[in-house]
Amino acid sequence: MSKKIPQLVKEIKAFKPEEIDRRFQKTISYSQMSIYLSCPYKWKLQYKDGLSSPSNSVNLVFGTAMHETLQNYLTVMYEISTAEADRLDLDSDFHERFTNEYKKQYTSNSKIHFSSPEELREFYEDGLNILQYFKKKKGEYFSKKGWYLIGCEIPILTTPNSRYKCVLYKGLLDLVMYHEPTNTVRIIDLKTSTRGWDAETKKSEEKQFQLILYKEYLSQIFKIPQDQIEVEFVILKRKIWEKSEFPQSRMQSFIPPSGKIKTKKATEAVNKFIEEVFELDGTYKEREFEKKPSKMNCRYCPYTEICDKNGSNILIS
Repeated sequence: MSKKIPQLVKEIKAFKPEEIDRRFQKTISYSQMSIYLSCPYKWKLQYKDGLSSPSNSVNLVFGTAMHETLQNYLTVMYEISTAEADRLDLDSDFHERFTNEYKKQYTSNSKIHFSSPEELREFYEDGLNILQYFKKKKGEYFSKKGWYLIGCEIPILTTPNSRYKCVLYKGLLDLVMYHEPTNTVRIIDLKTSTRGWDAETKKSEEKQFQLILYKEYLSQIFKIPQDQIEVEFVILKRKIWEKSEFPQSRMQSFIPPSGKIKTKKATEAVNKFIEEVFELDGTYKEREFEKKPSKMNCRYCPYTEICDKNGSNILIS
């Protein structure tokens, strides 16, 4: 006999955001705001000027395939049974998704390869190592006792700033779960990483803002008290320190602080972003956008050839 599905689970599962009218509505996202915080000029080139930005990379291929493979397994695990999920051939599933995603990005990259067979093989084998660890240790990260999987890639769409009604915040939540005994919702974001997050990365408020804002907007949309929503990053590590004196984990859990002070900082950052780049009617402001040249910002920036790091303006046709 199947369990009775809690009302909140059904409500979030059934949620469909309003249709976006591109004629007068603009959407923003965490990634947009993150780019703006690191370099407003890069944001301006990519979003305001609409310059194409090649995003093809083996890291993106790997991340997409790993997300989809694990999301598929967890969906079967929670909606059918763990035994049924264990019968899935995760290695083959990952191989197919990894291959298809590379082909997709290869096509969008004008059929120009952006990785080598050797690199692809290395990333693929790293993925198999993560999946092997996940199958053994999944119970430490994903319990079924009282837990429901609300869904994967749960959409949210809201108006962050009531003065800018044409600007909408759009996001997709990797995993959203519900714990019936405590009436708690958990938002989990999966991150792929080379060797995991160090202490400095965990302290980055910019990274923390992603889940803090998801928590804030999920609370607003579904009238869930903030103290009933938990957030967690689950980091999937491609590489581990083989010579470490201690056992190494391929999965790393990080729960960022998401109380009132952090939420205030995150919402203020969104409002500042909106107010600096948009007019009240949703059109982009005509103004100078600051350049923030640095080793980190410029190393992989696709606009380095057209950006004068000395600060003078460059005309872009």
